Amino acid sequence: MSRPVGRHRARRDTGIRALRRPAVAATAAISAVSVSAATYASATANVAGPAQADLQLGAKVSGAGAVQAADSGLVADAQAQTAAAQQAVKARAAADAKARAAVASRASKATKLRSQADSGASAARKKAADAKKAADAKKAADAKKAADAKKAADAAAAQRTSAGPSTSRDAQRPTAPTKAPATAPSTPTYSGSPQTIASSMLSSYGWGQDQMGCLVSLWNRESGWRVGATNPSSGAYGIPQSLPAGKMASAGADWRTNPATQIRWGLGYISATYGSPCGAWGHSQATGWY
Repeated sequence: MSRPVGRHRARRDTGIRALRRPAVAATAAISAVSVSAATYASATANVAGPAQADLQLGAKVSGAGAVQAADSGLVADAQAQTAAAQQAVKARAAADAKARAAVASRASKATKLRSQADSGASAARKKAADAKKAADAKKAADAKKAADAKKAADAAAAQRTSAGPSTSRDAQRPTAPTKAPATAPSTPTYSGSPQTIASSMLSSYGWGQDQMGCLVSLWNRESGWRVGATNPSSGAYGIPQSLPAGKMASAGADWRTNPATQIRWGLGYISATYGSPCGAWGHSQATGWY
């Protein structure tokens, strides 16, 4: 089948052109819009460029401010830490000073106490040394006195021995009064030890018990309070060392064996010659005999 030609073709071309006219108009419109958009974009770019630069500059300024604020905070923290460290150092220094002061105080007190103790010990040692010195001096004096008394007694005994029986110990005693030795008004019976008997007789001669110590010392030296004590050189006999021994017969026939008879005679002799046992003991200490 052949294609239509002539009128049909012209009609077809006209239709195509009619169809193309709106497309061209649309394309032109689109081109105009594109030009307007490009112009707007260019204008916008021209405006946005400085604005963006301003924004970037503002951001940089804001960042610098933040950094400066952060630095200020760090500086403040560092200053606070430094202040705290300084306070801690000061507190430590104060505590050390206080501890040193306490140690020094304790050391001072200890030194003072030690000094006081040393002083007390020194005083005690001096006192003990002085007491020992005094005791030694007294002991030496007593020893010398005893030695002198013994020497005198030995010399007297030697003199009596060389002179013969007539110059016996009794001859050196003071001459007793012509009256008989004082005796107790009665002769009661006594019992007990010789010292007990002597103690009970003291009041009969007007003496108190304060004389008993002297009597004990006197007859301890003479006979040791033994009834049968005999001096081998002089012949003195009994507790009071009567010389001659027979003198005690005036106090009783049992004078050889009865301590009460010997003591009675001895106290009578002491009363008549020395006045009291302490008087007789003082004479014995001075001369070595009584």
